[in-house]
Amino acid sequence: MPTTYTGNVSPGGTPDTRELSHLTITKVAVDDQMSNNCYVLRCRATDEQVLIDAAADAPTLLGVLGDGRTTKVLTTHQHWDHHRALKEVADSTGAVTVAGEPDADAITEQTTVAIDDRVVDGDTVEFGDITLRVIQIVGHTPGSVAFLYDDPDGTPHLWTGDSLFPGGVGNTFGDADAFVSLINDVETKIFGTLPDETWFYPGHGNDSQLGVERPHLAEWRERGW
Repeated sequence: MPTTYTGNVSPGGTPDTRELSHLTITKVAVDDQMSNNCYVLRCRATDEQVLIDAAADAPTLLGVLGDGRTTKVLTTHQHWDHHRALKEVADSTGAVTVAGEPDADAITEQTTVAIDDRVVDGDTVEFGDITLRVIQIVGHTPGSVAFLYDDPDGTPHLWTGDSLFPGGVGNTFGDADAFVSLINDVETKIFGTLPDETWFYPGHGNDSQLGVERPHLAEWRERGW
């Protein structure tokens, strides 16, 4: 893959694109205050594409999507800053909406958008020749989901929403039980099953690889956040 991709994007700035053998990944940041990451995944064989988190600024997102055939919009979790542009993007593209089943009703209540595909752990999301596997990560919200692309010609790629960041897991807002659930799911379902070379792409900030973060898991658990 080209070495020019950095994943360092900022609201109002230029999107960054990573080219894989079968998939292109375009990362764009929106909203000066929240600086949410949104990701356009395009199947190179069919040009079919999906958007992960229609967080805000529908005109920017629709501009990145361009004239491509956008068939699905995936929402990683129910928090308001990750779906403020969902209605406008879904209405404009006619895309199927996808979210974790336990968060689906809350997303609909906040956006008025019905969730067409309520996914659970182990489900798949398909577009073009690409398959993403759903990993449910309970803790940041009850229905948070990560999406895994296991590149047949390279390393796995994982979109983690607000469940995993470089430097720690997501916020559980002082709920000790939610933190234990989150760190357990991250440790077993992500670090316990995926190799160090796995790239992951969070809902805010920079990307990282599991191998960079793995040595710190015990530290995260000990500090409780």
